[in-house]
Formats: sequence, structure tokens, C-alpha cells
Amino acid sequence: MRVIALDIGEARVGIAVSDPGLRVASPVCVLPAQEVLAGAKSWKRVLEDWEPELLVCGLPLSLDGEVGQWADHIKAHAQQIADAAGLPLAFADERLSSSEAKRILREKGLSEREMRGKVDMIAASLFLQAWLDTQAHQQARNERP
Repeated sequence: MRVIALDIGEARVGIAVSDPGLRVASPVCVLPAQEVLAGAKSWKRVLEDWEPELLVCGLPLSLDGEVGQWADHIKAHAQQIADAAGLPLAFADERLSSSEAKRILREKGLSEREMRGKVDMIAASLFLQAWLDTQAHQQARNERP
């Protein structure tokens, strides 16, 4: 099984995928948000290349964990994308994932301009990895006698 994660923004969507064993998340690419929402060829190609069985979208909660207006907006877009792709949908807490992605890229010596196209896919891989780790932990806990 493979999971695809989307960090949905106003202008861009960062995309990350898991390995088939659901252990490691990797950044894939960034596409214009309108292409993903419209089901453009570029988005369909990503789906064909990776053949995901689940869509995990980042949910931008406030720092105190509240669901705000932007999170409701993201939920609607995520459901639209999931329905069009025929994929079940889950959400992952994406709080601070973009900040962490920027920190990682700065440490690699990238300028703000160089980061622009990379932050969203790195953020998607960060919250997907956290989601995968949580799923593995829950499965291990459920398998204990």
C-alpha cells in the first residue's frame, strides 16, 4: 500500500508519498493548486506514477489545536480532490510543518527564493512521516497481547 500526502495551499500543493511498506515519507513535487483541484494531466500523472491507495491531507490547525476557517476551506478542497481521484481521505496535523521545512532548507544553504518551490513538498513529507509513525505505533500497540 502507498499513501500520498498533499500540503494544500492557495497557490501551490506540495506532494509527498510513502514507501509501499508505510515506513518512510519522501517529497515528490509541487504543483499549482488549480492543476490539482481541476484534475489536470500533471496531477493525474502523479496518481498514475505512484498508485496511492489513500490520500492524507495536511490540516492547518491553530497552535491550540482548533479548527479554523482556513482548515474548513482545506477540508472542502481535500474532499473534492479525494472524490475526483477515487481515494479514501485522512487528515494529518500540519502545524509548523512549513516552518520546519524552511528550517531544514535553510540549513542546507538555500535562499528564500530557492526554497519557494520546495517548502510545500518538504512540509508534506514531514506531516506524512508523522502520520505514518503514528499509524505504526497504533498498530504495534494493538498487536501486543
